[in-house]
Amino acid sequence: MTNQAAKIETFRALHTSGCFVLPNPWDPGTARYLEQLGFKAVATTSAGFAFSRALPDAVKAVPVDLVLAHQREIVAATTLPVNADFQNCYADAPEAVAANVTRCIQTGIAGFSLEDATGDSSAPLYDFALAVARVKAARKAIDESGIPVVLTARCEAWLVGAADPLCSSLERLVAFAAAGADCLYAPGVSKLDEIAVIVKAVAPRPVNVLVSTNNCDVSVPQLAELGVRRVSVGAALARVAWGAFMQSARDISEQGSFKAFAEAAPFNELNDLFSARA
Repeated sequence: MTNQAAKIETFRALHTSGCFVLPNPWDPGTARYLEQLGFKAVATTSAGFAFSRALPDAVKAVPVDLVLAHQREIVAATTLPVNADFQNCYADAPEAVAANVTRCIQTGIAGFSLEDATGDSSAPLYDFALAVARVKAARKAIDESGIPVVLTARCEAWLVGAADPLCSSLERLVAFAAAGADCLYAPGVSKLDEIAVIVKAVAPRPVNVLVSTNNCDVSVPQLAELGVRRVSVGAALARVAWGAFMQSARDISEQGSFKAFAEAAPFNELNDLFSARA
């Protein structure tokens, strides 16, 4: 069994029972730190990565080749399975989606997510039929590769401000499951009763829930009780880091104060962590 195959097997097993947290590092150092904390898998974050490159979180702003290189970088940094935040697969047509999925698989990832958001504010979601066709194309590309990575299909209805995001998400996620998605995901849903409805609608397929600033009072046990299998945090960890950096930098610039340094991570802890596998 290859290293990638072993990671895929582990990643698939995590989706079969219980509820696990899939944290989102944005560089090799954060990936390594999350591994030593005992997490079972990690996922890339398009926003966290884009911000680290001084780019906005938009498919048209970040070249797919740069994204694929980042995926390889994270895969190489950790022994854990890596799920790729692959946005809309950086393509519109199903044939182009399939081609990029093939390239994505070759980076060594254990899974990836495919969004139905277009990146176009005038038509923020792909037409229903096209959205389903894109999932089918991704499924076919995976099957033809012979490398059974986990396909997560996302409905972005909440994030794009759809009029009835629950209705749109239910219709699309059920169709995505039928089209071959292994895991379903509607980022932005925060009400527990709505999460429960989604879990029931796509059962027995696993559901991923995003926890971010709008629903950070929820707990893993609460989500597990609803039947959620996977919890990710998107760019939240990166934004926490940015928040601390921004406040400290402002204190220096505006007040000449360095007091925020008292909250800095211990140098020796970080140095010893990275020395262990240097």
